[in-house]
Amino acid sequence: MSDDEVIERIKKGDERALDFLYKKNYKMMTNMIIKNNGTEEEAKDVYQDALIVVWQKVMSPEFVLSSKLSTYLYSICQNLWRKELERKGRHTGEDEIKSTVINDTDKRERIEVVNQCINNMGETCRLLLSYYYFDEMSMAEIAVKMGFSNSDTAKTKKYKCKQELDKMIRTLYKASDFMD
Repeated sequence: MSDDEVIERIKKGDERALDFLYKKNYKMMTNMIIKNNGTEEEAKDVYQDALIVVWQKVMSPEFVLSSKLSTYLYSICQNLWRKELERKGRHTGEDEIKSTVINDTDKRERIEVVNQCINNMGETCRLLLSYYYFDEMSMAEIAVKMGFSNSDTAKTKKYKCKQELDKMIRTLYKASDFMD
């Protein structure tokens, strides 16, 4: 089930969408809490509370999802867990949420944004950037594959496509879209 399908089903009151979301993300959400001084029972409680928040937010007419649903749910879990740690007096600052966990989530979200923007580009740029960044092909290999006269032509085209991609990302997203 795609994120859009889950959201649509939640809006229609279909609790099976919530069950799907629960099962799909359970391990990732509870592991984050357990790795950050939580018990399995606390992780389950926080995760259930986060799902309720998601349900309520999705039901709101102004709700717009600007990231993957799992990323959105993850950030809600993080925030709820931080509040729980503060309430219990165990929170000593941002160090409690390990930077690797935050960085992994941030990295996944950024990759998703880049993928979405690349998919909205023209075919030449989409292919060139995909070959370079995702398939890790050399400029010489890209030149041959795409029929450019040489690797310098491929480099120039990559530079222009990268500028176009950067502009697209800056137009569609703000830095705050990637922060809690």
